[in-house]
Amino acid sequence: MKKVIAGLLSVAMIAAMAGCNKQPAQTTAATTKAGESKPAETTAAPAETTTSETTIKESYGEGPVHINLWSFTTEVPGMAKKYISLNPDFGKKYTIDVTVIATTNQTYQPALDAALKNGEVDMYAAEAAFILKYTQGDAAEFAAAYKDLGIDVDKAVKDAEIAPYTVDIGTRKSDNNLVALGYQATGGAMIYRASIAKEVFGSDDAATVEKEVGGGSGKYDTFWKAAEKLKAKGYPIISGDGDLWHMVENSSSSGWIVDGKLNIAPERQAFFDYSKMLFDKGWYNETTDWQPSWFADMKGVSQEGKDNKPAFCFFGPAWLINYTLAPNCGGEKAGEGTYGDWRVCKAPAGFFWGGTWVLASKSAAQNADKKAGVAELINWITLDASDKGLQYMWANGTFNGEGGTKDCVASGKVMAAADGKLDFLGGQNMFPAFIAANANATGKNMTQYDEAINGLFREQVNQYAHGQKSIDDAIKTFKSNVADKLGVES
Repeated sequence: MKKVIAGLLSVAMIAAMAGCNKQPAQTTAATTKAGESKPAETTAAPAETTTSETTIKESYGEGPVHINLWSFTTEVPGMAKKYISLNPDFGKKYTIDVTVIATTNQTYQPALDAALKNGEVDMYAAEAAFILKYTQGDAAEFAAAYKDLGIDVDKAVKDAEIAPYTVDIGTRKSDNNLVALGYQATGGAMIYRASIAKEVFGSDDAATVEKEVGGGSGKYDTFWKAAEKLKAKGYPIISGDGDLWHMVENSSSSGWIVDGKLNIAPERQAFFDYSKMLFDKGWYNETTDWQPSWFADMKGVSQEGKDNKPAFCFFGPAWLINYTLAPNCGGEKAGEGTYGDWRVCKAPAGFFWGGTWVLASKSAAQNADKKAGVAELINWITLDASDKGLQYMWANGTFNGEGGTKDCVASGKVMAAADGKLDFLGGQNMFPAFIAANANATGKNMTQYDEAINGLFREQVNQYAHGQKSIDDAIKTFKSNVADKLGVES
């Protein structure tokens, strides 16, 4: 079964989920199939010529010890470059040789796998869509345990208050060792229109709205009551059922594959009913995520030829605010489009969406010259909760100087001390909601085949919701398609 699935996995990962800050290597941003790119905070000029449209080779530092860093965007390499600029002595001891291969042509994973087998990689990055392959799946054997780099993992994770779901995902199950951590946290909150909340619920206060939608309850009954109230005032609660799917999928009690067989968790099974109810009751605008009508909902206007009403909320991490809602809200300051008319609160269920993890190879951990340098970089990126760490700058928007983009990070300690106020959110500090979101998210329901199976599932849900087939036929077709395309029987 593994070989069949692995062969199809690289195809299924074309549209890897965002929050992983995906972009072609030479540019600061790109539009993927899903449209989920996030601009890198820096894009360094290549030290060597670009070898192809989606590959960059460059080097930072001038030291005699070479560390080979592989990534699918320029983001993590940009962090390594930043570290050298802040710590010149590090750059005198080490040279970071960077290979960036974008995921757009499905070439990153095959190239990385070959390089790992040949011992040519010391540090590497993997995004949410395929991270489990490298921490718990087919390529987990190449990853070094953080403790084998000399990092006091348990103490560092506790001291920095690292989001538990990132630890879940980065822990290799075969030996229970932590082999990967992220720097960005992608726990999901509810991002809602303040003006609509005032009109319908009488207040735009996050605590009030949270109560109205059942934020943090782990249930949807209160959310559906809120949908009825909104509909009575002419507003759909969400734009499309995809806005609900990420929360349902990532808060499920079990994953798609259990003991080698297809498994439909009860929460995911319930999504059939949720989607049909949204359609039948007119509680959404029937948009598809990452399509023009979905972006139109962020502006609060109808796409040409449609009669969409302004949607009340979206669900997602901080990157959805910074890199999707804000650029598509129709303005750049309060009073323009929906800019400034958004707030955040707890979502009904805890979930995460996207992210990038950083790993070290066993070969690096076994190389006395490289080990200390790799450990220093990884610690600074993923665990350092001081005001000198990467995450402090990332959270406060000071990575490139004052006034940069503020983003959520893996360290709850950093976010609790950081300034998360955004003009886009009417001056609200977004971090309390996202600290709670990160704490409530889980990574224990993931498999390395999720992206492929999700597509097959949502296709059948859509057909059922629109009355094109019965739920029994939809489930039967779903199971058959998974068996045919991935070799997984139910």
